[in-house]
Amino acid sequence: MLAPRWTTSRSARKLDGLWDFTFDPHSLGVTEQWWRDRLPASRPMPVPASYNDLVVDRGEREHVGDVWYQTQVVTPAAAPGRRTVLRFDAATHRAEVWVNDARVGMHEGGYTPFEFDISSLVSDVDSIRITVRVDNRLTMQSIPPGIVDVGDDGRRRQSYFHDFFNYAGLSRAVWLLSTPGRYIADIAVRTDLEPGSGVVHYEVEIAGADPDISDPLSRLTSVVLRDATGASVAASSGAIGSVKVDGAQLWSPENPYLYTLEVRHESGADVDLYSLPVGIRTIRVDGARLLLNDEPIYLRGFGMHEDAAWRGKGHDDVRMARDFALLRWIGANSFRTSHYPYAEEVLDLADRLGFLVIDETAAVGLNLALNSERIAVEDTRTFRPGAVDDATLETHLAAIRELIARDKNHPSVVMWSVANEPDTTEPASRPYFAALAQRVRDLDGTRPVAFANVAVATPDLDQVTDLFDVILLNRYFGWYVDAGDLITAEHKLEDELRLWASRHNKPIVITEFGADAVAGLHSLPAQMWSEEFQQQLVSTYLDVFARAQNVVGEHVWSFADFATMQGSNRVIGNRKGVFTREREPKAVAYLLRDRWSTKPETP
Repeated sequence: MLAPRWTTSRSARKLDGLWDFTFDPHSLGVTEQWWRDRLPASRPMPVPASYNDLVVDRGEREHVGDVWYQTQVVTPAAAPGRRTVLRFDAATHRAEVWVNDARVGMHEGGYTPFEFDISSLVSDVDSIRITVRVDNRLTMQSIPPGIVDVGDDGRRRQSYFHDFFNYAGLSRAVWLLSTPGRYIADIAVRTDLEPGSGVVHYEVEIAGADPDISDPLSRLTSVVLRDATGASVAASSGAIGSVKVDGAQLWSPENPYLYTLEVRHESGADVDLYSLPVGIRTIRVDGARLLLNDEPIYLRGFGMHEDAAWRGKGHDDVRMARDFALLRWIGANSFRTSHYPYAEEVLDLADRLGFLVIDETAAVGLNLALNSERIAVEDTRTFRPGAVDDATLETHLAAIRELIARDKNHPSVVMWSVANEPDTTEPASRPYFAALAQRVRDLDGTRPVAFANVAVATPDLDQVTDLFDVILLNRYFGWYVDAGDLITAEHKLEDELRLWASRHNKPIVITEFGADAVAGLHSLPAQMWSEEFQQQLVSTYLDVFARAQNVVGEHVWSFADFATMQGSNRVIGNRKGVFTREREPKAVAYLLRDRWSTKPETP
């Protein structure tokens, strides 16, 4: 799916701003057909934003079920034969959409875009009323999963298996797009290296109205590849082809060079143009090495969250710019989109600035046993009928398809992660993950495939690691295990990494390690929750990684403090951030800056 772009043939109008908004605690909106008129008891609500932290009532913040958004949009008269498309960059976790009185469709999944052709609904009208029902409920068949029950007081209660707050709403931009009737529907780019040159393979999908077949010469797809100055360096014709660039500048963290692929399609009177940034680079696994442009690469960075005060998971260019500035300041070169696809604007900026991204689906919490002390279930097996089953798998496969469809052309994306901390000790997890790994490879054979392994799935117990290209490990020795004992933590971590390397000759990235620290809390000697202890734990882990075989990356958990559900082990959120939620550094930030700023790029 192509991102919205203004071109000479297209318009892309954001509908962001204050929309009308109302809660629907009794699920009356559908039966009472709220889309037919102004929403009852509505209030202004900004889009994009999560609604949860913009209210002051606890019941509204923790609302479970439907909320409704509505806005009135002026629609200038469209030229005959043009398409009008209503696009949502995200609606968490599912949405149903009406334009005026017409239902235009639904979408499942809270972090990938969806759109509807509404051309027939905007002709001969001056404005349209857009109404959206957003449902934040999580079930065992959704990605991520959860359980909804009803208390004695009649209130719905949502339990979920992930350790970040279940923010919801229209968290990313809404667009009104216009394209020619016959248009460029998608572009897929793959890049290769040849001696002295780079190769850009492309495939263009054309869709829409039937072309004018009276003039076969009018049906033409052509491409031009331009360098950063705008000069043409290669050209080709046809919907499928390739272009070669002699002396190509290769995309990397040190040199995030972007070419521009200009695609033009003529079909009778219709002419459509679309420009796509292209980074020429390769990424592959060679034994226990991760190779970027055939050179070993070492990942330094974080697991992160799209999370900020007030906005929740609402996309914000200001927060994004600050986050990238801090990543560069500290010497990071990579991050994981834990635990869901981030806004595409984040990947656009990663492309421009040269950050390497492990792109992850929203499949966090596929592990009933891990959460059994907090969420009561009769059967803690995860992969079984009624829990994570065939219906869940179909939702998961769809999430993978939508993730790759959106992000396949970003040079910054160097790995796909299909899940975070699933229970891969269960034998029943193997066919489930075999299907996921195969789906990724069917859709994109150019990037390694992985998942983030949970601590209890040790090399002796894990059932699925051989299906994947890279080993991603989340480990918390010294915090959740052997709490406060960094001497034991160091030995256990090194022993386990040695075992993984002996069992699987694959690259290892430690995708989570860290300790909570309340900013400003100090202790001598260092104790848990102090800034000193967080600093010592991270330093201990970095020392182990420097000695361990097969380790090609270290991602601290986490980049910044973030919101979670309430809990006795959470001090108004998760405090494992190297930065506070306000993006100010803790002591450990200076340690990492010192270690990462002087560390060579290759292992």
